[in-house]
Amino acid sequence: MPRKKVLIAVTSHGQLGSTGKPTGYYLSEVSQPYFELSERGFSVDFVSPRGGKPPLDPGSQTNADPASARIAATPEIMQRLNESLPPASVHSEDYAGMLFSGGHGTMWDFAEDAGLSRLAREIYERGGALAAVCHGPAALVNLTLSDGSYLVHGKRVAAFTEAEERAVKLESVVPFPLAQRLVERGALHESAAPWQPKVVVDGRLVTGQNPASAQGVGRALVETLLALERGDLAELRALLSRDLSIEVLEPFDE
Repeated sequence: MPRKKVLIAVTSHGQLGSTGKPTGYYLSEVSQPYFELSERGFSVDFVSPRGGKPPLDPGSQTNADPASARIAATPEIMQRLNESLPPASVHSEDYAGMLFSGGHGTMWDFAEDAGLSRLAREIYERGGALAAVCHGPAALVNLTLSDGSYLVHGKRVAAFTEAEERAVKLESVVPFPLAQRLVERGALHESAAPWQPKVVVDGRLVTGQNPASAQGVGRALVETLLALERGDLAELRALLSRDLSIEVLEPFDE
């Protein structure tokens, strides 16, 4: 039986507040998870709040890594990314998981987008996995389950930290402090030193702190999805234990 697909969400917002400076999605936070998924047999679709061509953070081209160079040189993938689906056209039952990529643009649209929230809620409540990296966890701050509770309540998560936001001098530009808002929703925020990889797997939720965490988030999402296919999340700790930047938490019986 073919594996279900995975959605990667990218921002539709292209300006850093009132600064006049461009932003968008961060390329490595798309490319690294994309290849982790595709090379393990998962097909990937792209979705964004407005659909169509999402804005690319120009800084992520300047700091291109091998996965970013590879995806940029693959016209078929870039065409699908630049023709991202609007949430209304996506059927959540087709997907085993959903990953919210980062980039500062996400801070202005992920948290408030009802379409993305619907997809994430339906995938999760159907037993699928969710992941988010860097600023991508902005999608989780207002994400509620059908009973009205916040999905992150009581869950350990990683996300871009206040120290990292200060380091890039955008702490007064972003519309809210990401880690603090997650804590306000009942999440247990965990962090590494600035710019060091940090990935947390709490049941069917995978989160990562910064660009250095993107590949780990992709790998942890793959292993979570494969464990769900086998019906045995308890295997996750052994599978991921060799990477000290990935913390896998118990219980696994969600």
